[in-house]
Amino acid sequence: MVDVAMFILITLAIHFSYRFWAAHQYFPIQGVMSSMHEFLSDALFKQSSWIIQHVLGMDITTVERTMYWQNQGYIAISHGCSGLKQIIQFVLLMMFFPGPWKRKLWYLPLGALIVHFTNIFRIVGLAVVLVSVPDYWKFSHDYLFRPFFYVVIFSLWVYWVEKLKKK
Repeated sequence: MVDVAMFILITLAIHFSYRFWAAHQYFPIQGVMSSMHEFLSDALFKQSSWIIQHVLGMDITTVERTMYWQNQGYIAISHGCSGLKQIIQFVLLMMFFPGPWKRKLWYLPLGALIVHFTNIFRIVGLAVVLVSVPDYWKFSHDYLFRPFFYVVIFSLWVYWVEKLKKK
């Protein structure tokens, strides 16, 4: 129970601190954060549009990080879509949470990669919703796929607590 309380407190503290920091343009490392957002947004766009086209076989037109469908629907990848906030949340959570640093050295990058793959899944899932049930796109974006990030982060944390922290 103490671990769950710590998870909630750390996650909320990181969430609200990040929002405050973003409102202040990530001072004093605006350039670094902008570059990280650019890198992750670009990677997310390229990887998700490739899966949408080559795995799902959807016919899309891509222009400047935006995917367009024949039904007039589109998905634009902005900095807010990059997943940087969620990656930072995961990394900081694990850094603040007790456990052996020897394991954290490999678990942090692995978890960050899993969070990125979750983001690719989110965009691909939104593409499927856009094509098959476009009326549910906003609901899926706001209430299905966005919270899914936190399910994954929580699952990574549970794995840490149950399997790796005490060994």
